[in-house]
Amino acid sequence: MGVLLAAAQNADAPVLVAENLAFGMIAAMMIFAAIRVVSAANIVHAAVYLVLVLAGVAAQFILLGAEFVAITQVLVYIGAIVVLFLFGIMLTKAPMEGEERAGRDNWALGAFTSLLLFGLLGYVLLDGFGRDKLPEALAPTSTGAVSDAIFGGYLIPFEVVSLLLLAALIGAIVIARRD
Repeated sequence: MGVLLAAAQNADAPVLVAENLAFGMIAAMMIFAAIRVVSAANIVHAAVYLVLVLAGVAAQFILLGAEFVAITQVLVYIGAIVVLFLFGIMLTKAPMEGEERAGRDNWALGAFTSLLLFGLLGYVLLDGFGRDKLPEALAPTSTGAVSDAIFGGYLIPFEVVSLLLLAALIGAIVIARRD
C-alpha cells in the first residue's frame, strides 16, 4: 500500500494499472507460445501455437485501442494464413510427428543467436528512442479513415495480391491432385 501511495505522489513513477497487467499476461502467453512454435515436435501443434501468438498480437492491438487492426489481424492472419498453412501441411502429407527431430542438434547456436538479436534489438530501440514519450494528444484514427487509406490508393495492389493468393491456392490443389 505504501508503494502505491509513493507512486501516486511521484507522477513519473510507473503505476500498475489493468492495462499494464493485461499487457504483461498477454506478452507472457505470446512468448511461451512463440517458443512452442519452434520447439513443438508435432507440426499441427506448432500451427496451433502460432494461432495463440497471432491472437496475442490482436489482443495487444485491442489494448492499444486499435480495434479495426485487431479484427483485421484475426481475419487475415488467423482466419486465412494459418488455415492456408494447415491446408499446406495436410496436402503435402508431411509426417505429423517429428521422426528425425531435425534441428535439435544446433539448439545452443540458435539460443545464442536469439539472445544476440534480442540484445541488438533492445540496444537499437533504447538508442533510437531513449526516454522519449508519446505526445499527449494523439488523435484517434477512425475506421473510415483507415479503410479509405487502404482501399483508396491501394485498391488495385490489394486486388492483385488477393488474385495472386487465389492462384497459389489453386496451384497447390492442382499439384496435390496429381498424386
